[in-house]
Amino acid sequence: MNIDEYRSFDAMGLASLVRDKQVTPEELASCCLQLAQKLNPTINGIVECFDEPLPAWDDAVEGPFYGVPFLIKDSVIHAQGIPSEMGSRLAQGLVAPHDSDLMTRFKRSGLKSLGRTTTPEFSYNITGESLLNGATRNPWDTSRIAGGSSSGAAASVAAGIVPMAHANDGGGSIRVPAACCGLIGLKPTRGRVPIGPDSGDGLNGLGIEFAVTRSVRDTAALLDAVQGPGIGEPYEIAPPSQPYLKTIADSPRSLTIAVAAEPWFGPGVDSEMIEAVWNTARECEKLGHRIVEARPEIDHESFLSAQLRIWSANIASWADGYAALSQRPVDETTLEATSLASYRYGKNLSACDLLEALSIANTVSRTVGQFFQKYDLLLSPTVAGPAAKLGVFNANDSTLDAHGWAEKIFGFCPFTGLFNLTGLPAISLPLQRTRSGLPLGMQFGARFGDEATLLQLARSLEQVMPWPTHNPSLA
Repeated sequence: MNIDEYRSFDAMGLASLVRDKQVTPEELASCCLQLAQKLNPTINGIVECFDEPLPAWDDAVEGPFYGVPFLIKDSVIHAQGIPSEMGSRLAQGLVAPHDSDLMTRFKRSGLKSLGRTTTPEFSYNITGESLLNGATRNPWDTSRIAGGSSSGAAASVAAGIVPMAHANDGGGSIRVPAACCGLIGLKPTRGRVPIGPDSGDGLNGLGIEFAVTRSVRDTAALLDAVQGPGIGEPYEIAPPSQPYLKTIADSPRSLTIAVAAEPWFGPGVDSEMIEAVWNTARECEKLGHRIVEARPEIDHESFLSAQLRIWSANIASWADGYAALSQRPVDETTLEATSLASYRYGKNLSACDLLEALSIANTVSRTVGQFFQKYDLLLSPTVAGPAAKLGVFNANDSTLDAHGWAEKIFGFCPFTGLFNLTGLPAISLPLQRTRSGLPLGMQFGARFGDEATLLQLARSLEQVMPWPTHNPSLA
């Protein structure tokens, strides 16, 4: 198999070739590593390629993705013996002592993890630009951001190095890079994918683990492979009524889809993005769905305040933990300016401040839950415009305090954080393009636990509005 053939398949396609003995896992790994060697100097999405693929479980040959190359993000997930640095100089060189639950499930599915991908410091940026690893570039235009915080994952998939890659999402970090790089980014419902055993709920419930992909069937099959609670989870949600891969074979029922083209807060939305949302709405209408302009009413200031407090409190906790492990100080030599500002803000929060933020999250969740009693889905842009130029979101800008930094980064993705605060599922689909050819992601959100409807609609749209599976011009 040559690299052009390799890039033409999604993950399930490659796994099928392995099962039929038309290609070996070693050949696929060779194609992946050739592409990484060729393209990563341009996109800078991969921190390191491992000397050997991470060992799969003995029964992984039966897994749905046996032999398929994969990459893990340098954030949250743990792989035994592999550095886990969170894109930060503070944690540089720290090695995970064991596999996390999700890493175990990736291995059981047969995926061959060949490296780890870039992320901004503590995953708290919407671009992969860090002092530790440099700037990750968008394969569609290397002068632009790849989105964040799953920057390297999205850039590597969009470049065709791997068909899908691990990602996670605490404010849009799966969906934002998927939108910037022309990929599918599903943020599952809170509790759908395990985050343990080292944490009960990431970012006090905001953080969700999963992946970025190029096809809906890969998204569905991977969710089937990794969903369900780990041992000792603090809570668990109802399992799907049938496998998601089977679910997407059926078209969704006639849906009532609310459309919100304008954000709850922030500087506004690019005019091409607004046009793209309504173009997408019309395509949904052609599929037999009812379109209504509507959105839940959210208090912007309290919403942003809750996000700021939760993120800052967690950054303070992480930084202190990494400092204890690395024996490094928490200061300008180890943290970027906005991370340090967020750390200091978090250290000054009281327990009551954090509880108030969680109370705001509860109020928002109840409001949005009522909204989804009336509407099946909410369609919006994923982000406020096409991928920004590199350097716009400078995490080492010492002029910004914690509040100013939160306003800046969440202003680029004002639609995504709602689904983190509420725990509801949402998906970004690469349905539109700017007139210059840059990807524009469209976000659909659903009621709690209803990934099935999101994936059914995604499959329908994939058939009538097919998108490129990677950027062929890069190679």
